[in-house]
Amino acid sequence: MSTFSPFTHQHLADFERDGYVIIKDFFTPEEANLIYQTSTEDKVINEKSFDFNDSQGLRTKLALWYTPQDDIYGLYSRSARMVEAAEMILDGTVGHYHSKLMQKEPKKGGAWEWHQDYGYWYNNGFLYPEMVSIMLALTEATKENGCMQVLKGTHRMGRVEHNITGEQVGAHMEKVEEAMKQHELVYVELQPGDALFFHCNLLHRSNANLSDHSRWSLISVYNKVTNKPYKDEPASCYTPIEKVTDDALLKSGKKGIASGADFLSKDKDTEFKEEIH
Repeated sequence: MSTFSPFTHQHLADFERDGYVIIKDFFTPEEANLIYQTSTEDKVINEKSFDFNDSQGLRTKLALWYTPQDDIYGLYSRSARMVEAAEMILDGTVGHYHSKLMQKEPKKGGAWEWHQDYGYWYNNGFLYPEMVSIMLALTEATKENGCMQVLKGTHRMGRVEHNITGEQVGAHMEKVEEAMKQHELVYVELQPGDALFFHCNLLHRSNANLSDHSRWSLISVYNKVTNKPYKDEPASCYTPIEKVTDDALLKSGKKGIASGADFLSKDKDTEFKEEIH
């Protein structure tokens, strides 16, 4: 049976220097495939997913929820390897801000504009950029199917201004264009089970998926519990996570999410973006 590759102090050093790090086989192909098969058959995920249009009118689907439960996605985000890696990066106890299932379908999956995640989480009341995202590839991610692109080291720029582009929040392009002159552009190509860890101030984007292959990924976001937002955000983001053992995910089998989970709605997302605009 294959084993996963743990997060190490060398990974932490690379993350602090570059704003991101890739770990091959952070989850095993068996684990990634179980999550993928569960998510494609999950009726609740399908019902709760909604589209984000890019500036060209192409669409990317996502489902986003806050409090992790005992379903396969919650066991992923609460697994010891995930939580302990986030605690190493943020140097303290972490809460779970949210997880989202990104579904970029063949031929029509939209692009994501250049942005920093903290570019809009800042507006949700988080004073400090003490937040990190961990993205698990559920399918192959390639240049052809719109893999993520990052500007290496741009987390050191601090937060830049953002505005609305299509139905997305995008970074001020003057700053992005200057950053591109000084920072290496990296295409994050991944195999199922590989994980990308990235800082909340790292500039990143992705192209549309015009290939014949889906690109699905599962992203969990962690927040240092002392970074409690002053606005009304779910308590999970400042509540220490109840970790589970790393074998809990495989033991769970195909356990989908409950319909009562605290999902983000399209209306709520639109309301938030109107506040930014």
